[in-house]
Amino acid sequence: MNLFSLTSRIIITCSNRLSPWLQKETEELGFKAVRVFKTGVELKGTLQDCIKLNLNLRCASQVLFSLHEFNADNADDLYKTLIDFEWEDILRVDGYFSISSNVSNDTINNSLFANVKVKDAIVDRFRNKTGERPNSGPELDKTVIHLYWKESLAEIFIDTSGETLSKHGYRKIPGKAPMLESLAAATLLAIKWDRKSTFINPMCGSGTVAIEAALLATNRKPGLLRFNYAFMHLVGYTEEMYNAAFKILEEQVIDVPGLKIIATDISEDAVNISKVNAGIAGVEEFIEFAVCDFEETNIPEGKNGVIYFNPEYGDRLGVEAELEITYGRMGDFLKKKCKGYFGYIFTGNLELAKKIGLKPNRRIEFYTSKIDCRLLEYELYSGSREKRENVGGE
Repeated sequence: MNLFSLTSRIIITCSNRLSPWLQKETEELGFKAVRVFKTGVELKGTLQDCIKLNLNLRCASQVLFSLHEFNADNADDLYKTLIDFEWEDILRVDGYFSISSNVSNDTINNSLFANVKVKDAIVDRFRNKTGERPNSGPELDKTVIHLYWKESLAEIFIDTSGETLSKHGYRKIPGKAPMLESLAAATLLAIKWDRKSTFINPMCGSGTVAIEAALLATNRKPGLLRFNYAFMHLVGYTEEMYNAAFKILEEQVIDVPGLKIIATDISEDAVNISKVNAGIAGVEEFIEFAVCDFEETNIPEGKNGVIYFNPEYGDRLGVEAELEITYGRMGDFLKKKCKGYFGYIFTGNLELAKKIGLKPNRRIEFYTSKIDCRLLEYELYSGSREKRENVGGE
């Protein structure tokens, strides 16, 4: 079996509600979606395609490459099928592998038991064929085999990503309640921004949104900041495969003359953390940081662009009462100081959102963790109420 020449089903997973933006990314890379669902996109392709997907995608979590689909009523059926599979063509005998799974089967009370059965089948196959076995454990930094098992239908995948793609590698200091990088990227794909005009991010926290905006504007892909993927540990992989894909990423970075991204926060610690993270991401030169209350944020006049807030949601009594005032102030700030811009507020508290006092043009649905969120869009007219051209596409 020549693993890297096989064509099979590719499942790209993502956080709930990110799949429309993940689909958009895959289409821009030249792929056509076979199926789109709430937490992912299905494609057809090769492991070479998986390398490209891993390095390029901003909204994804894992890239899974299907190896075999089969029926299994119980754990013994699972083991019997997998011990006959040609694992020696996939895993290195001197390597390391781990098992992940998504299991819903009446005979299995704990998915870890299913993981052990998969591991045992692989190890026993190697021992029978070679007299040796690869090491195994919980770490996701080498080869990862993924089991999907629902009722009697089982499917075994190579998880070509390993550690999640949803973290983009620059946030060494997370700060307080940071937005996941993949979610931040998806919200930026959803907004009306041309990636050239001014982008302003008051309440920037650890800087994730501002950094993702700079990465998006300059076409810097996540693969530029990550140097280990699970596909690198498969039989048949060569460094030339990765180097060729990485070189394309380097060549695709673009210069955006006059790009202005402004990020402010009332917390000096938050701004310092943001600066460190922006430096790791390689985009500090594009972001103008300042320590101030959001109302004191510099809004360039006579320009258009985007103002993006990601305020606290308030999950405790007392805090929410304070935030009602803050949300009202945000609405006043957008009305009075941000004319000509598109305003965006990302919130997981729809009651607090009513205190903003503006009617949103769009309410774009997202999830963060398990919180139902909205990205609220406000078109802030300058002078007359005539419609302006968008400062970016949908």
